[in-house]
Amino acid sequence: MELKISSRSQDDVAVVTVGGEIDLYTAPQLRTELIGALGAGARRLVVDMSRAEFCDSTGISVLLSAMKRSRGAGGDLELVAPKPAVMKVLQVTGLDEVFVVHSGLDALPVAAGTGNAR
Repeated sequence: MELKISSRSQDDVAVVTVGGEIDLYTAPQLRTELIGALGAGARRLVVDMSRAEFCDSTGISVLLSAMKRSRGAGGDLELVAPKPAVMKVLQVTGLDEVFVVHSGLDALPVAAGTGNAR
């Protein structure tokens, strides 16, 4: 299965929507997108995982790396709506305690990409 990625940015927030499978073959695409968003000035990365069916250790590594880069710039990386299979990987590895995980975009303190407080 291929990986579909779209992104939008406003101010220092980038929302990256991921669909499909994040694995050894597709993780470089995600890495490129996340690093590109940081390079374009985003400090806060919001990764919408609601369409990601699978994420292996390579994908997790990409997310961790981007989180470290983002935190190094004074921001963070947040995951939104991971499917049960992806959430299970996060829980088994203990990374559900490392990443900020939201149930949906509307659950974010500031609506991602809109700049409006909720």
